[in-house]
Amino acid sequence: MLIEPSRRVKDLPPYLFAKIDKMREEIIAKGVDVINLSIGDPDLPTFPNIIEKMKQSIKDPKNHRYSSYEGMLSFRESVAKWYKSRFNVKLDPEGEVLSLIGSKEGIAHTPLAFVDPGDIVLVPDPCYPVYPTATKFAGGIPYFLPLVHKNQFFPDLKNIPLEVLKKAKLLFLNYPNNPTTSLGTRKFFTEVVKFARKYNILVCHDAAYTELYYDENYKPISFLEIEGAKEVGIEFHSLSKTYNMTGWRIGFAVGNSEAISALGKIKTNIDSGLFQAIQEAGIEALLGDQTRVHELRNIYKKRRDELVKGLRESGFNINPPLATFYLWLQNPPGYTSEKFTSKLLSECGIVTTPGNGFGNSGEGYIRIALTVDFERIKEAVYRIKKADFLK
Repeated sequence: MLIEPSRRVKDLPPYLFAKIDKMREEIIAKGVDVINLSIGDPDLPTFPNIIEKMKQSIKDPKNHRYSSYEGMLSFRESVAKWYKSRFNVKLDPEGEVLSLIGSKEGIAHTPLAFVDPGDIVLVPDPCYPVYPTATKFAGGIPYFLPLVHKNQFFPDLKNIPLEVLKKAKLLFLNYPNNPTTSLGTRKFFTEVVKFARKYNILVCHDAAYTELYYDENYKPISFLEIEGAKEVGIEFHSLSKTYNMTGWRIGFAVGNSEAISALGKIKTNIDSGLFQAIQEAGIEALLGDQTRVHELRNIYKKRRDELVKGLRESGFNINPPLATFYLWLQNPPGYTSEKFTSKLLSECGIVTTPGNGFGNSGEGYIRIALTVDFERIKEAVYRIKKADFLK
């Protein structure tokens, strides 16, 4: 029997990080001591107070049944309280908050709620690969908006052709940005609100990294802080990075009530809600003591500073990122992104991510994640200096 996959599967490129995993496994098999700086998966454990809450919650029989599709009201209320405290954004927990099985899930299902075949979705380039992939799954057409250094890695909304705008349904944004690490500004977000109103486009802002910042003077803002943003947009958030809960799969979408409702309708037909015990642990994460979040930032800052210092001493021109746990490093002269990534792997045993894996405009860069301990960062610096890529 011939098993024939669908065209959407045939046309799907290999998921970037799965490809990197394969490369890493191949070199490990050769006995190389590999330092993995490629994937944004925190190496630190989930905070103890969250684990303790989970232990209690998992013993409660009521949590072993189906949960509500939109999420427990108590969890949605905790999200609203957190948003009010963190961003001074007021949310209705009943109509403007939706639980997600990780923000990736919500982002991936969003085009199914709003995009018909042939519709256009505006996608930043480079970007988190789920944005264009989810668009294609819904039959939509990604239209890529280059993020380049001269524009501070903001998309140029003024130069999108009118024929594209007439067909555009969604605009994906992500600040603090993965992979470029750039911050969203009030000026830019205000421009986005006016743009979305003018062309009747729903803004989908992926805000997964707002809590990983290094300077109070550059504290990331929410898109929903901007006047009128809730009329034109929704925002996705995750507990993965802030609380080291990547494997727990818990996140939420907030914002425009009609858009939240439409996404909720997709989810009621696809999943059966988020495990209640995890939601109760999520409440503890959002409303409990935030001291460890501050400590987490300090750990990443120490790693960031060590790596930036070492790269500068090796001849690279790089500024410390203000947010995220990534570095967006320009390739040495004469290297493509993939060639530089391969060279780091073969000569240094260091796994990084080629910038072009995030989109064509990512060519010329690699992304480095700060998700290994300080001693491994120091070892990576030693190996890069020894390789002397800029000689």
